[in-house]
Amino acid sequence: MFVNFKDIPGHTKLFLDYLYNFEKINKFYARNPYDKETYSKAFEEIASKRPVSRANLEALIRNQYSGKTYSTKTQKNIELLAKDSTLTIVTGQQLGILGGPLYTFNKIITTIKLANHLKERFDSFNFVSVFWLEGDDHDFNEVRNINIIDNSNELKKISYGEEIPEDEINPSVGQINLDDKINSFLLDLEQHLRQTEFTPELMKQIKNFYTSGKTFKKSFAELIHLFFDQHGLIIFDPQDNEVKNYLRPVYKKELLEYRNRSEESIRVSAELDETYHAQVKIKPINLFLNYENGRHALEPDDEDFKLKRKRKRFTKDELLNLVETTPQIFSPNVLFRPVCQDYILPTAFYIGGPSEIAYFAQVMPLYKFFNVPPPFIYPRSSATLLEKGLSNALDKFNLQINEIFSDPEAVKQKIIKSIDETPLEDFFISAVKETELIFDTLKEKLFSIDKTTSDSVQRYREKSLNNIEELKSKSLQAQRKKYEVSLKQIDKLIFILFPNENLQERELNFIYFANKYGPEFFRKIFDELQINKFEHQIIEI
Repeated sequence: MFVNFKDIPGHTKLFLDYLYNFEKINKFYARNPYDKETYSKAFEEIASKRPVSRANLEALIRNQYSGKTYSTKTQKNIELLAKDSTLTIVTGQQLGILGGPLYTFNKIITTIKLANHLKERFDSFNFVSVFWLEGDDHDFNEVRNINIIDNSNELKKISYGEEIPEDEINPSVGQINLDDKINSFLLDLEQHLRQTEFTPELMKQIKNFYTSGKTFKKSFAELIHLFFDQHGLIIFDPQDNEVKNYLRPVYKKELLEYRNRSEESIRVSAELDETYHAQVKIKPINLFLNYENGRHALEPDDEDFKLKRKRKRFTKDELLNLVETTPQIFSPNVLFRPVCQDYILPTAFYIGGPSEIAYFAQVMPLYKFFNVPPPFIYPRSSATLLEKGLSNALDKFNLQINEIFSDPEAVKQKIIKSIDETPLEDFFISAVKETELIFDTLKEKLFSIDKTTSDSVQRYREKSLNNIEELKSKSLQAQRKKYEVSLKQIDKLIFILFPNENLQERELNFIYFANKYGPEFFRKIFDELQINKFEHQIIEI
């Protein structure tokens, strides 16, 4: 079953046009992912223009996997990177604790399945799936929480540590070490999970990955490795010092020529704002610098540079020297990151969600400026997992799932009305009309007898109408109590299928389903998630 994204609130016009009216927005993107006739030519261009040699790329990734145990599929994919005919299918994500929301897995599955699909259709090229660890992101507050359905069937947020105030400078999340607070997080999680036959083994695995002393990045990578190494997914660490060494030329070009580069970025963003929206605010310089345990944006200051919210200043020569000697302290911002990624990797497709698709419209001028061939931007698969009990409830109440997506409160009212053969609302509306008619008639009759008595009719009318309203309120409460079981079922439908009035994949963590269904859950999603429908999929489990 599929639901058109137009029938799900919250999606932007840009995203919807990207999916269903690409001709309207094609001027903002270098390649059309739906035009398969252009694939071969694009693949040839991307394969041929490689700033980082194939031998160096293979050696780089092999070094990152040194000391690790990995599948023969992953080993073969690493070896394939040494070939000129190999292209990468890439996705990436913030390092959310326990993998973050479910859509992280959907992105990875789309990436792997698209690589497999392309292998079958283009004999001249090899395709390798890669996950780019977003370790340089510094929004700790976005990665410290997960949502689960707890053992009381309520939506529960589990958090690691304390939220960092907005005015504090955060380090890169990939460099944050977990401390003893991870034990409290895991204990809280375990206490709120319903105990099943799968709970002990699942929690054992999680506790092996998330231990005090490990970084967010290492724990995240180990979790992803567990589930997707068997499919040959390469997990790539862009914070590796050797990666930063290769990026020195683009860092230098950004520092030296940012004024020339920013003009086109500003023009495109302004044009986007006229019809759609610019997803990201354009910054003068697309680089951050790690300084005194914080990640700070670089800003121009006359002919020099300064760190945002710091008094530290640098001359141009000082920064260029730092790029040459310690490139690991630099990192790209959200718009520059794709260019750095595709400077290193021969990326044929990047798998992105709605927000990424939006900001790639602003990224495209940077590809041209840095002479990096852009990839196709491919929408990640999107899915809601529909459990059998919830499917039965939808059938029982004659509901379509898109009704829950569009207006959950209206669904409740619909159920209340459908259960009662005579809707109370209609009954009381009729009662009010009849009462008003009676008092109107009384007033007219009494007026001919005694005006004073006639005038008192209004007071009795208001008292009667107030009594009817009070009775209506009590009746509706009694009705809600009578149908409490049904309403609880609807509430459960809503907070599992549309938690916080958002798609399930954007709110719930995988662990709720893995704990309930075990390893079969992963196989089911991997097998059934479709990568070429460009609609929201409903997967029954």
